[in-house]
Amino acid sequence: MAEKPHLNLIFTGHVDHGKSTTVGRILYDTGALSENDLRKLKEEAAKVGKATFEFAFAMDQLKEERERGVTIDIAHKDFHTQKYYFTIIDAPGHKDFVKNMITGASQADAAVLVCSAKDGVQAQTIEHAFLLKVLGVQQFIIAINKMDAVNFDRLKYEETKQALVAKLKPMGYKVDTIPFIPYSAYTGDNIAKKSDKMAWYSGPTLLEAFENLTVPPKPTDKPLRLPIQEVFTITGQGTVPVGRVEAGILKPNTNIIVMPEGLSGEVKSIEMHHQQLTQAIPGDNVGFVIKGIDKKAIKRGSVIGDPKSPPMVVEEFTAQIVVLNHPTAIGKNYTPVFHLHTAQIACTISEIVEKKDPKTGGTMQKNPDFIKTGDVAIVKIRPTKPVCAEKYSDFPALGRFAMRDMGQTVAAGIILEVVPRKATA
Repeated sequence: MAEKPHLNLIFTGHVDHGKSTTVGRILYDTGALSENDLRKLKEEAAKVGKATFEFAFAMDQLKEERERGVTIDIAHKDFHTQKYYFTIIDAPGHKDFVKNMITGASQADAAVLVCSAKDGVQAQTIEHAFLLKVLGVQQFIIAINKMDAVNFDRLKYEETKQALVAKLKPMGYKVDTIPFIPYSAYTGDNIAKKSDKMAWYSGPTLLEAFENLTVPPKPTDKPLRLPIQEVFTITGQGTVPVGRVEAGILKPNTNIIVMPEGLSGEVKSIEMHHQQLTQAIPGDNVGFVIKGIDKKAIKRGSVIGDPKSPPMVVEEFTAQIVVLNHPTAIGKNYTPVFHLHTAQIACTISEIVEKKDPKTGGTMQKNPDFIKTGDVAIVKIRPTKPVCAEKYSDFPALGRFAMRDMGQTVAAGIILEVVPRKATA
């Protein structure tokens, strides 16, 4: 059987709006979670006095989470529909867990925004919606949960939908083309099959909405970009870098260039899961033997590319960032560590161009002196050392980053413009 196309799906939304239960129910309804697994979860849920949490327990495998009844870390789970194979990235709804969500959003092909009809739109619902937009997620499904708690009332659904539309539309969400789905994760209504309790609703079920998503094209037609995760020396083979192809195609017996070092070499062979490959395409995590480059000369964060169109080494870049949590404020000359593809490098904010309104995406203030938690801004950034970076619109994987300081993620963003570094002799 041919492998089904693969999609990464992120579930986000306010804490306690039923994300984990939704995910558990989807896994159960698609056969990824067995009757037996479910029974075990039910027993465990009852033991800790959380009788309705059994689906959520399918995701929240950490003991601490089960006792608190909240989702902490991102759990990866797979399920299949007739058309696709999905990996679920379950993003926490708690305020202090936003940084995990950022990691998830950067890998998501589509997002499901869960909002409870019982509790309505909350601060986090909107914050997540905005972050997903800032971080470049393109496809959305709005899932209005807990319809069982409001007696499957159409008015409650319409009310919640209108409140969401009012917030999402100004952010640039195309609300006319996004499905809004009333459902109940706990009773399973409108997840895998149409609910007779909501005869007033004629749109797709959750699983049908998943089937309507499209797989983003793999950028095989773009020039090669492969950020290095690590470099090994293997006796008898030589230098063996490992990394994930983000764009283009890597083939044996072809010349490559490594930036920012500017070194040329040749790929001899490529291996994935201990099998030799005739080519590696975007998404493939591979190890490959290169001739002509010494192990010491390249490192994690270097990017392998096509000599005819080498990876961009930047002098400066302009980015849209969202400040996630900074104890005080971020001003000019602030120099945290940037996690940019596999590179970790100190970069300085050289200019704060403008502050944006998170509710509308419009300009709030030009050239502010500082930005703080919750702010979205356009900034100019100068790396302290040579590093490869690209515009998000050209190479998404090389155009997004997280900023870390004091042991936490303080901000995340995407690159809008780059100024190439002048070659120095």
